[in-house]
Amino acid sequence: MNATTQIAPSITVLSGKPAMRQAVPRWQLVLLIAVLAALYGSVLVGLGVQAYKDPDYSHAFFVPFFVAYLIWRKRRELAELPAEASASGLVIVLGAQLLLFLGSLGAELFLARISFLLTLVGLVLYFRGWRTLKALAFPLAFLLFMIPLPALIYNEIVFPLQLVASRFATTCLESVRVVPVLREGNLLILPNYTLEVVEACSGIRSLMSLMALSIGYGYLVERSWILRVILAAIMLPLAIFSNGLRVMGAALATHYWGPDTAEGFLHTFSGLAIFLLATVLLVALHKLFSFLRGRIRNKKVPA
Repeated sequence: MNATTQIAPSITVLSGKPAMRQAVPRWQLVLLIAVLAALYGSVLVGLGVQAYKDPDYSHAFFVPFFVAYLIWRKRRELAELPAEASASGLVIVLGAQLLLFLGSLGAELFLARISFLLTLVGLVLYFRGWRTLKALAFPLAFLLFMIPLPALIYNEIVFPLQLVASRFATTCLESVRVVPVLREGNLLILPNYTLEVVEACSGIRSLMSLMALSIGYGYLVERSWILRVILAAIMLPLAIFSNGLRVMGAALATHYWGPDTAEGFLHTFSGLAIFLLATVLLVALHKLFSFLRGRIRNKKVPA
């Protein structure tokens, strides 16, 4: 039968092949949200409290809104995808609940928070199937920027960043020969003061926010996966370079106007300025890469 025949409100036969579109009933959706709230309410509240108190993860407040925007952009594509429920999703949900139990048992917040994301992945797969999960892969993965790093990994990253920032600032100051400086670890010894590059000055705050910015920016404005990866990878040296300039500026301000000058408003303002500088450099580099790509393509086109 080649004609299109309507069998039921939710089932359409095209050329003899049924294509079913299943929608989750509203009461089941409400029940599912209630269960998720009961399981992960305290986990999500803890995430919000930490994002509010910890400047390193203040960008976490913007992550859910950005993810919601990405999903909204895909609304037509998602609506056209058939519901192909997969039992594999149930396995992922059960595994996520095991992680939640282990995280709660050992007071390991990271496991409990990862469990929430895995539960979302499992539910999408269980109710909608692999094609929908593939379409939502990036938005779901981007939610990882909402979750703070485990303390073990965080500490392994922060101290090297402190050393890199102090070395960069020392090298720059020695090159311009404006301020005599001696470095011992993360300490910058100036004639009138010893400046310590603490965790707040390591660049981890701007690094986490700038990594989220670069990956989100690349996904929105660039189709090439190669350029997306390049933009994400180049943000690490950009963040280190920008933060090194900030530490150098703090050393100069301390030397000429006293240690109080490098704290308070100037410290906050310099952080915002460095973030804007890294953002401008990211956009400029993307424009440069796009220009070079266009030139290369033009050369390949025969006259």
